[in-house]
Amino acid sequence: MTDSFKMDNIPFSLLDQQEQALVASNLDLGYYQAGEKIITAGEAPEGVYIILKGRVSEIDVGEDKQQQVFVHYENEDYFGGWSALRGTAIHDFVAEEETICHIMPTRILVELIQSNALFADYFQQNLAAKSEIVAQHGKGQDMAEFMLAKITSATVRDPLIVEAGTSIRDATRKMRELKADCVLARKGGRYGMVTGTDLLDAVVLKGLDLETDVSEIASYRLVTADPEDYLFNALVTMTQQQIERVVVMQKQELVGVVELTDVLSYFSSHSHVIGLRIERASSIDDLREAAQGLNSLIKALISTGVKIRFTMDLLAAMNGRIIAKLFDLVIPPDMQPHVCLIVMGSEGRGEQIMKTDQDNALIFRDGLSWPGMQETMNQFTEQLISFGFPPCPGNIMVSNPEWVNSVGDWTQRLSDWAETCEGNAQMNLAIAVDAKPVAGNQALFKVARNWFLRHLRNNDVFFSHFARASVEFDTPLTFFGNIKDKGELDIKKGGIFPVVHGIRTMALEHRVLATNTFQRIQALVEAGQLRDKEGQDLAEALSLFIQLRLRQQMRRVESSEDGFDPTPNVIELALLNKMERDLLRDALQIVKWFKKHLASRFHLGG
Repeated sequence: MTDSFKMDNIPFSLLDQQEQALVASNLDLGYYQAGEKIITAGEAPEGVYIILKGRVSEIDVGEDKQQQVFVHYENEDYFGGWSALRGTAIHDFVAEEETICHIMPTRILVELIQSNALFADYFQQNLAAKSEIVAQHGKGQDMAEFMLAKITSATVRDPLIVEAGTSIRDATRKMRELKADCVLARKGGRYGMVTGTDLLDAVVLKGLDLETDVSEIASYRLVTADPEDYLFNALVTMTQQQIERVVVMQKQELVGVVELTDVLSYFSSHSHVIGLRIERASSIDDLREAAQGLNSLIKALISTGVKIRFTMDLLAAMNGRIIAKLFDLVIPPDMQPHVCLIVMGSEGRGEQIMKTDQDNALIFRDGLSWPGMQETMNQFTEQLISFGFPPCPGNIMVSNPEWVNSVGDWTQRLSDWAETCEGNAQMNLAIAVDAKPVAGNQALFKVARNWFLRHLRNNDVFFSHFARASVEFDTPLTFFGNIKDKGELDIKKGGIFPVVHGIRTMALEHRVLATNTFQRIQALVEAGQLRDKEGQDLAEALSLFIQLRLRQQMRRVESSEDGFDPTPNVIELALLNKMERDLLRDALQIVKWFKKHLASRFHLGG
């Protein structure tokens, strides 16, 4: 019967041949009838149980004698490892039907943990450690490592530096001699960037003399990167800033320049092509055609194993540029300095990968006179819909006049929402505090946001009401068996929303300006509001939820006739492999802990 035990699944695939032979030679078999206890709470289990056939429930009996099912285990699942290492079980494990298990004795488990560090990490560490092990040993290993290349791994070009006083003529000559397409002008302790395009504009368009000091046309607001940062982040930065090079600085010391061509030589995706098409679009039709390439880009990134955080960052930058470019094409140029377009919800957090629905608003200067404003906003919404951004079911779009406000009205609305405990107001506030400016005069947004944060009352009543939505949905763990029978679960309600809204509440409480949930988690860890391990666990759980959802979204989009997913938050459990189910179970346990943490922190009992 030991021949039927599979060693090709993690964590047993982490063992070498000798260790696997040790396991195989020490396995026992256990036969259990329906209703029979396999492990009893308070007692020491025999070891790790690996299900060959059947179904097992992990059950907690509360003080009220009510049974609560935490998890169901089925074929090839294992259980009891943590209890074996701890010495006693805290839950009962009961066979729901006739069940056969392989049993690996505790002494073998301990021996393997002592001899194999990866195996030990998988059994003893948190979700973040497990996910990293899976990433390193799964199908996406090569690409995952590839995407973690540092800037120093690419060609960091030695910068061509000229001193202040160098003429445009001489700078151009040096660039040609060294085959460089940019020069750094050093003026005092500062460096300024001058590109070939800058030189051409200075002479042809501005009519400057060739003897003009090149430092006078340099841009001293350099976009920089640390040499130990990820190369992929350099690509994201270039996409966001619409530039073709970044200056590499180590603290205050100039290291060199990384150009777009250097970065692209490392990546096989066609993200740069889409980015260039977006920037070069001269009409709405051109922009729409460029935007339609994003789904193919997402599929390429996911299929090759790119980490979900990288994918979100790049796609957020791409979507932001599409919306900003549409703004440039639709909004009259003389009105653009007087208005600010903001995106909210998942788009504002930079966490929307597949286009779900629009959440946007417009803030305009107090006293602005623009008779055709609403008509233009209606056109903007319709064009976004034609680009594949579905309309918001709650009508939170600029086509709705309620989401087109002056600075004064916007600040007042934020204040009013914060003053009431009514459900819609709390929902609107939750959406609004995730807002991010994407086009127009961003100062208008910052004025309103900063005023709101300064005047937000830091009282327990407000935050208790605001946080309550985080704990309203059931965590699927409690009813995991039933959901598996039904075949699906809503991952947004069960996993994503509790983390996002709980972190949103804590971030608002501590006036964290970041809107991205991962950045908020890091800020809260740095502020001492979350332990480092808690922050890692929450970030890893959220990444897993988003990744599982995205893969199934892509599958449904590809099979649909209109290119839309009617159930974007549904996870079909039958499509998950064993490892994904194990990780999902761990992640939902983290959500369950976090909800208890929020309930205690914000007094949400009852």
